[in-house]
Parts: sequence; C-alpha cells; structure tokens
Amino acid sequence: MQTVAIFVDVQNIYYTTKQAYQRAFNYRHFWQHISQQAEIITANAYAIDSSDDGQHKFQKALKHIGFTVKLKPFIQRSDGSAKGDWDVGITIDMLEISPTVDKVILLSGDGDFDLLLTKIKQKYQVKTQVYGVPALTAQSLINAADEFVAIHSGSDFLL
Repeated sequence: MQTVAIFVDVQNIYYTTKQAYQRAFNYRHFWQHISQQAEIITANAYAIDSSDDGQHKFQKALKHIGFTVKLKPFIQRSDGSAKGDWDVGITIDMLEISPTVDKVILLSGDGDFDLLLTKIKQKYQVKTQVYGVPALTAQSLINAADEFVAIHSGSDFLL
C-alpha cells in the first residue's frame, strides 16, 4: 500500500472554503477517503492558537480523527494586522518526511508552497498532491503539483 504524509494549512482551507462556498471542509470525510487509498504515515494540521472555544472543539475533533495539531500563537500587531503564518513550519516538516513516503498531500492554496513541491519532487522523487479551492489556489501551486484535487461546491469534502 502506498504511504502518504498529509499537511493541512488550516487557516487557508477554512477561509477559502468559507469565501467560495460559505461551507466548511469535512476533515473526517477527507481522512476516510485518503485512508482507503493509502497508509497515512503522518498527518499534521497547522493552526493558530486562540482562546476561542469553537477553535478548541475543532482542534480536538481534528486530533480525534487522527491529525497531529500544531499550534502557533496568534499575534496581533499594534497596527491592527495579525500574524500566525505556518509556511516555514510546514516546509520543514514536509522536507523531513518526504524521503520516507510515496506521496505528500498538501491542503492549501498558498502559492508560496510551489517551490517546496518542486524541490521535494526533484530531490526525493515523491509524488505531490494538492487540495484547494480552484478560484483561490495559486496557479503556480497547481502547476507544481503532480495532481490537483479541486474542492468545489458539489464536493464530498464540504460540510
């Protein structure tokens, strides 16, 4: 059976599915879908730590499904902007696991990951798959992936 590692940019998936479809991503269905096709070696969900009870319930649900939830503090800047970017953390984790799996699955539309996917494909000959909302996923990321799975309004991956 093929081995996979899953990396979820939680904020990106939350905001893109909400913006495009006013719906949430169905992580349980996604997990069931992937686990029928491959052995999940690792599955990390990268999120922002907040004091919101809804976020804590959501993170607990992700853990129950099988994800390792990695949290970074939410930083509110004095100018009103916020910071809580996981790009470097996702990159480090993906580079570390790529030599040990057959496929890497990224849930994100962030074009910053296109170079990462290109690098791990070249260096480790690992297959790459990206899940994202088509209209809100960078074309460079779609092009860098071996396979792009569109999250669309009729998708089983939406609640």
